[in-house]
Amino acid sequence: MEALYRLAWMTDKAGMVPVNWRAMETEELGSVYESLLELQPQLGDDGVTLVFASEAAEQKGNQRKTTGSYYTPDSLVQALLDTALDPVLDRTEAEADDPAKALLKLSVIDPACGSGHFLLAAARRIATRLARIRAEEAPSLADFRHALRDVARCCIHGVDRNPMAVELTKVALWIETVDPGLPLGFFDAQIRCGDALLGVFDLKVLQDGIPDAAYKPLTGDDKDTAKYYLKANRDATAGQGGFDFGAGKGAMPAIKPMAVDFSGFRDLPEDTVEQIGAKAKRFKELRKGQTFVRAKAAADLYVAAFLMPKVGGAPSGASARTVPTTEELWMALNQGQMRQSMADVPKAARRARAFHWPLEFPDVMQRGGFDVVLGNPPWEVMQLSEKEYFAAKHPEIASLAGAARKRAIDQLKNDNLVVYADFENALRMSEAGNEFARASGRFDLTARGKVNTYALFAEHFANLARMRAGVIVPTGIATDATTAPFFAALVKNKRLAKLVDFENRAGLFPAVHSAMKFSLLTLGREEHLAAFSFFLTDPGQLMEPERNFTMSADEIALINPNSGTAPIFRARYDAALTAKIYSSSPVLIREEKDKQDNPWGLEFRQGLFNMTSDSELFRTAVQLQADGFVRDGMDWVLPEIRPAQSAMAADGPGVRLLAQSEDGLKTIRYVPLCEAKMISFFDHRFAGYAARGNDRGYRVLPETTPDKHANPGFEIEPFYWVRKCDLDERLSERTKSHWLLGWKDVTAATNERTAIFSIIPRVAVGHTLPLMFSTESVERLMGLYANLNSLVADYTARNSVAGLHLTYGYLKQFPIFSPAFYSKSRLTFIVPRVLELTYTSHSLASFARDLGHDGQPFAWNEDRRALLRADLDAFYARAYGLTRDELRYILDPADVKGAEYPSETFRVLKDNEIRQHGEYRTRRLVLKAWDRMEAQGEFQALGL
Repeated sequence: MEALYRLAWMTDKAGMVPVNWRAMETEELGSVYESLLELQPQLGDDGVTLVFASEAAEQKGNQRKTTGSYYTPDSLVQALLDTALDPVLDRTEAEADDPAKALLKLSVIDPACGSGHFLLAAARRIATRLARIRAEEAPSLADFRHALRDVARCCIHGVDRNPMAVELTKVALWIETVDPGLPLGFFDAQIRCGDALLGVFDLKVLQDGIPDAAYKPLTGDDKDTAKYYLKANRDATAGQGGFDFGAGKGAMPAIKPMAVDFSGFRDLPEDTVEQIGAKAKRFKELRKGQTFVRAKAAADLYVAAFLMPKVGGAPSGASARTVPTTEELWMALNQGQMRQSMADVPKAARRARAFHWPLEFPDVMQRGGFDVVLGNPPWEVMQLSEKEYFAAKHPEIASLAGAARKRAIDQLKNDNLVVYADFENALRMSEAGNEFARASGRFDLTARGKVNTYALFAEHFANLARMRAGVIVPTGIATDATTAPFFAALVKNKRLAKLVDFENRAGLFPAVHSAMKFSLLTLGREEHLAAFSFFLTDPGQLMEPERNFTMSADEIALINPNSGTAPIFRARYDAALTAKIYSSSPVLIREEKDKQDNPWGLEFRQGLFNMTSDSELFRTAVQLQADGFVRDGMDWVLPEIRPAQSAMAADGPGVRLLAQSEDGLKTIRYVPLCEAKMISFFDHRFAGYAARGNDRGYRVLPETTPDKHANPGFEIEPFYWVRKCDLDERLSERTKSHWLLGWKDVTAATNERTAIFSIIPRVAVGHTLPLMFSTESVERLMGLYANLNSLVADYTARNSVAGLHLTYGYLKQFPIFSPAFYSKSRLTFIVPRVLELTYTSHSLASFARDLGHDGQPFAWNEDRRALLRADLDAFYARAYGLTRDELRYILDPADVKGAEYPSETFRVLKDNEIRQHGEYRTRRLVLKAWDRMEAQGEFQALGL
């Protein structure tokens, strides 16, 4: 009675009010489902009552988080149906002689259906059309109800690994399809419980046997036992198991007759309770048929090979095996036999809810898959989180920090072996799922790196859809390196129909971080143009034309030829302008299968010292001074150390000595370690640490002031120093030069500048300051340096860099002119400007000499430097073939398109300069340089 009372009444500010269940939409079952997932039932301290995890514990980890389940707002569902379902319905109606019959033959599925939100929405859309066709005029509510019932029983399918979700979906369908005088529909055959990613997708894999990767030792496995089963499996697949499909000794199950049987079963009527009972009985009979049973047993063994622990040592013989090999699989498939020792093995697959698609939906899979696949699958890394696992079971362990938590988990071996065994088993199952994803062949394009369920589901949607698919996934599906092969395949095979990217700033998913980017990805067939929208915050923005643009496979390949990932543009004009820029210049390095086009002869190095793994090599000023070192310019030296004393004098293992004098004395020298945050474009002295400060507290990097910049003897203070011998060893095979060219790895498309390159002295370099080495002459290399730092190149970088790192992959695809572009006259224009911008301190004297300049460093003058940069920016804008208005747009879209245009380029630069100078100085100076060079014929003289 208390439960009924709580269901009927709720408390608000006015007191107790009745719950209006009549006004509840069926979709709200989804929010109920998500809320239930948040609750973690635990036994109370009294051992009798049931309590739920506290809010703090829920934040540390809960089922909702671990399953990656988030209720999808209806606005997103409808937006996805517009592109994934409606085109199929339009085509079906247009091409069919009997549109009503054709609509009811369509198959729609959500492979991670949750509470059935997508399925309900799809059913309503199909039913609306069906009712209209049947009524031949405006349909009545009864017409729609009849149509919805027919659509639900004929078209709608779903899968979810959570039994509660499966039941909620059925309930939702029953509620929606209630038709007076008719029984509730039979949905057991359409809404199935299982893990859509774990199981056999094509029965042909059974013919090839179990992959060797299934026997890789995982957590808790015995290596020798795993080795035994690996050998036994190899023996079986090599033919020693006695099965030869090619020679006819073994036979694959006859799926077509089973598909026909299932198709006939689905056509059975459901107009009476007796007919519903007969249909349920027939469904059970179909799943007891010999073909089905043998195929199911073999498929379960296939999956169980990955899941079963490899322990207990080598069995005494084949009859004692507890882990299936290909031999056992083929026995079950062909003879319907299973060794007694294997009797419990299929249970492992069933406990994991392995789902075999050709057996669960044989008629649909026989036709090539489902016509439409829809959904918002889980977004979770397939790696067990200790913190999330223990949050509900043992919050005290979950609350501990990393090392302490690991010690507490290890202690469970002594304190509570049952709890530890459960954890170890969960960890092992997580690892087994990863191995299955990588080895089964189902996810060849997405099971890479740290495997994520959303990527696997995206590939699954593509494989499952016969006509069209729509899926909500993180935008990384189109931009990340690990998913690049999948996205490139979509583009190449003309499967990509539309990609709509959202930022979660408006809280479309309230439980997801506001910075999260996700997309509505629509796949089709023979899609010659793909539609894109990026940086949306509300589905309503899809109606704004300038936010939408299309690109062909060739255009995507022009901009991102190596990765095949999606170019990211805020507006239609950005897409057109970027394509124009890329048509004027090749990418920096073009990679193909067997070769690469690398005109600059570039090699990259991810810095010289890793700031974490090499940290034992680093010394602070306080440490060096305490060890007796003294300053020598920016270096620290320990002078006059004789060879016999060196090991005692130097702090650190394996010290090698440098600078041997005539009398045999040697000097240990430490040189500065330059970090990426210490540089800016054309500026190796952008920011440094204070000269004094303790090892722990002083980590502030004040930017170098103009008066310090103006002092050519001033150098920024690093926080760490590294032995010169270690630096020379790491550079020995790459360059003898006394200067280096590198860039900031950590960046963002929303920073003041995204691509920041700088010439620096020959010093140690941290890993966030990657270096490049070229085989070209120094003079031409200055052209590359200026090109990389130009505003136009930065504009393209802002449309490419999707994350927080300017990686090699992004850099290689920048549109950069080749060495052949740099004629004598062009170098005469570029080199003096680059030299003056770069050579501002004595530490780069060797750089200046390499360019033929023996004079003093150039004076640091902010106004003069701004003019030099403006000249270079105008030069490269013209070189890319841009017009003055196109350059104006790159500097500030609002200046050309108006303040409401949905794009931004250098907004932060503009805002900072308005605060500092009272104007957007860069825009004024660059356009002034353009006008001067145009009027004086400089562009023409330079061949531009």
